[in-house]
Amino acid sequence: MTIEPQCRHCSAPLSLTLADLGVLPIANDYISIDRYSDMEPFYRLHVYVCRECRLAQIQDFRKSEDLFYEDYPYFSSFSTSWLEHAQRYVTAMIERFGLCPSSEVIEVASNDGYLLRFVKEAGIPAFGIEPSRSVAKAAQTNGIDTRIGFFGRDYAMTLKRDGHMADLMVANNVLAHVPDINDFVGGFAILLKTNGVATFEQQHLLELMKNNQFDTIYHEHYSYVSLIAAQKLFAAAGLRIFDVEHLATHGGSLRLFVCHESASHTETHAVREAVADEIAFGLNDDDVYRDWDQGVRRIKRDLLTLLIDLKSRGKTIAGYGAPAKGNTLLNYCGIGRDFIEFTVDRAPSKQGMYLPGTRIAVDRPERIFADKPDYVLILPWNLKDEIKAQLADVREWGGKFIIPIPTPMVDE
Repeated sequence: MTIEPQCRHCSAPLSLTLADLGVLPIANDYISIDRYSDMEPFYRLHVYVCRECRLAQIQDFRKSEDLFYEDYPYFSSFSTSWLEHAQRYVTAMIERFGLCPSSEVIEVASNDGYLLRFVKEAGIPAFGIEPSRSVAKAAQTNGIDTRIGFFGRDYAMTLKRDGHMADLMVANNVLAHVPDINDFVGGFAILLKTNGVATFEQQHLLELMKNNQFDTIYHEHYSYVSLIAAQKLFAAAGLRIFDVEHLATHGGSLRLFVCHESASHTETHAVREAVADEIAFGLNDDDVYRDWDQGVRRIKRDLLTLLIDLKSRGKTIAGYGAPAKGNTLLNYCGIGRDFIEFTVDRAPSKQGMYLPGTRIAVDRPERIFADKPDYVLILPWNLKDEIKAQLADVREWGGKFIIPIPTPMVDE
């Protein structure tokens, strides 16, 4: 007997599908050489949309402790563009909300301290919370006060008893990663000062759907957030969204500005406009989700057709990057070492490893210039301009780039 899944926010039954990607490995479970021949677990990757609150989500399948483990391989500081994004954000928040040395900034899921370093440089007390020991230790080594743990109501109460209360809380690309989303959001209501502000950046479900970004679906992302759903989610915790900003990061993100229901921050027109855009696209209607699932299947066929044609003509193809999204793309589409000879990545933690499922080797970026492949498939397509600039010399031997999303194409 199949048990019908329930919404992680409102507990309504889930039956509406956004995307069914079958069974895939864990996107960030990179394989070391000593595990190369071992079996690895595959889990169902099926995204539902709640008909009541409109939160898009996968079913729980493993504890978050199993996903964000001690040697978590993603270090934010390795992306130049992401560091620049963080620095711009810190400068803007200091100016907008009058942050000063008597303020406190707390970041949840602070990774290796990539953002808080700019807060600290501005002379403002900065405190990070990070569940993965490897990246948290890197932050501590760099002088960022970081505590290792999973954030929620109980954790927030502990910090409050220790004297922490935030003028600004930062949560970048973490809202999607928490299975108990109500407990997570409730922690912000506890730790924010009366007129404090929390900002949440996450990929915008509207942009994900508009731009066919199915590869950003993976097991570490429990939820995919629209503003329609976010308003209900925060209201349940006594919080409200008073402003939004549209960002280009991760293929199209939404920055939410959140405060206590009773805070003095006035709601901006941007909130109402963003909700209107989502309604116009159809996020309150079931049919748009059903149609999108069919579109994902078309992109898979188109990408395979492109790669099959290139390989049938004897072309060599290498990958660039080893992001989690790339592992969803490769495994769902059935693209292995028969298509991609190797991939490269700037993060030393990934070099010498193998991609989950496909067992494609991850090497240093210099290998691109040594092997001179005919084509480079850019897996972190959201950074394609940065990557093409890094690999500008590929053009010297006639090399070209393949961009898989939103529509598979060769960048001439």
